[in-house]
Amino acid sequence: MSTVDTTTAQQQNTPEASTRGDLIIDAVDVHKEYHLAGHRVSVLNGASLQVYDGERLAIIGRSGAGKSTLLHLLGLLDRPDKGDVTLDGVPASRMSGAMRTSRRARDIGFVFQSYHLLPEMDIVENVVLPAYAVPGSLTAARERARDLLDRVGLGDRLRHRPMELSGGEQQRVALARALMNRPRILLADEPTGNLDVDTGSQVLEHLFGMSETSAHALVLVTHDERIARSCDRVLRLDEGRIVDVVDAD
Repeated sequence: MSTVDTTTAQQQNTPEASTRGDLIIDAVDVHKEYHLAGHRVSVLNGASLQVYDGERLAIIGRSGAGKSTLLHLLGLLDRPDKGDVTLDGVPASRMSGAMRTSRRARDIGFVFQSYHLLPEMDIVENVVLPAYAVPGSLTAARERARDLLDRVGLGDRLRHRPMELSGGEQQRVALARALMNRPRILLADEPTGNLDVDTGSQVLEHLFGMSETSAHALVLVTHDERIARSCDRVLRLDEGRIVDVVDAD
């Protein structure tokens, strides 16, 4: 994999106009820094990327390169210090707090390295949680939750609580929860980072399989180039910028 000029690389690694879906997310020149113990830490320094409807996009880079920070900005969980993230043509900078919350609930699903399941609830209750943020029948939501859990191979564990499941099973619950509201975009941050190779492969099989059947866009953050090559496009993040683009074979 060779490093190429960023502008040329982005042109080469952008889906062809005749085959790509609609542009969903457009992040332009985003910067983000944090102040820790009196020191300023620059994390993103002008990162730009686009996400298209229905595609699978991987973002790779070393630990600390800013991958998770970028994913948080794409998912409207945080705001850039400079630059902007546009969702369906609407700049995040022009969204009110309530609008950002609504767009996250309806359009974006999240899968994190740590599963973030509530231990006092059974797995159906965990999966249903996002449904409380959108209008609709909770009876229908519980039915959908059971269906999603069945699709990820946990249909016989519905009454179990998270601590009664293995790590791989908990991540599959988290995937089902992320898909609860039929999001257009699924953001996955190192979803196999806490799992062994075999268990991680099972989770990825469900992740890619569900993405294909649901036809949403998938943005996968990983440090594992082998995993990244399962996606349609691969972007590399280094020193807070997209510095080269790798064809996914």
